[in-house]
Amino acid sequence: MLDVAEVVFYPQYFDLAHRFFEESWQHICGIDYPTLTLKKRVGFPAVRTEGEHLAPLRYGDEIVCTLWVEKVGDKSCTWRYKFANQNGLQVWDARVITVCVDLDSFESMPIPSELANSLRACGED
Repeated sequence: MLDVAEVVFYPQYFDLAHRFFEESWQHICGIDYPTLTLKKRVGFPAVRTEGEHLAPLRYGDEIVCTLWVEKVGDKSCTWRYKFANQNGLQVWDARVITVCVDLDSFESMPIPSELANSLRACGED
């Protein structure tokens, strides 16, 4: 994960964010991501990403991720990520917009109401 400057290579932040995203489904919506995608055939691919690197993560740092859903629309939602190190120093701030899709057709679809309600309840607090 480190580059030659001995800090986390910037694409790794998005990889880590996606791992937190997948893990969050059980906590936010009561359904694990494999069930959502493989059995229900509903996916949320990213359509827009932006991130601001505020301080470096270095070898041995622990990442504390704060994740919440900033906005839920009919077919899309905006996820927010704040990464801090073990000392509480914020190192990354990001926003990822995902769209709800039927994984068989890969066409966008309305977010199922039970998911949308749970996602709306996942605020910054």
